[in-house]
Amino acid sequence: MSQLPQRLVAEALGTGFLLMGVVGSGIMAERLTDDVALALLANTMATGAILVVLIAGLGPVSGAHFNPAVTMAMTLRNHLSKSDALAYIAVQAVAAVIGVWLAHLMFDVE
Repeated sequence: MSQLPQRLVAEALGTGFLLMGVVGSGIMAERLTDDVALALLANTMATGAILVVLIAGLGPVSGAHFNPAVTMAMTLRNHLSKSDALAYIAVQAVAAVIGVWLAHLMFDVE
């Protein structure tokens, strides 16, 4: 596995892009149709697609957790040290907020 700084950058990028994809596709789906089922399908497919791309691209670097719950599970299974897990979770939290903010910025949502 890569050094901790590289893994943290990968987690930050992955988490940020994942949240941008999830929130952005939700905003776009809501604007495209009044059909709730169709909007949910569009959001789900976009989320799945971005997750596949992020896991394939960043998984070899960081493990592609992108979620504190996954990081905690990996820590409980002794696949990640507690100190690394705390760093992962801190980076994920910051990147998630930035990702949501960027999605709102892209779609001009206040």
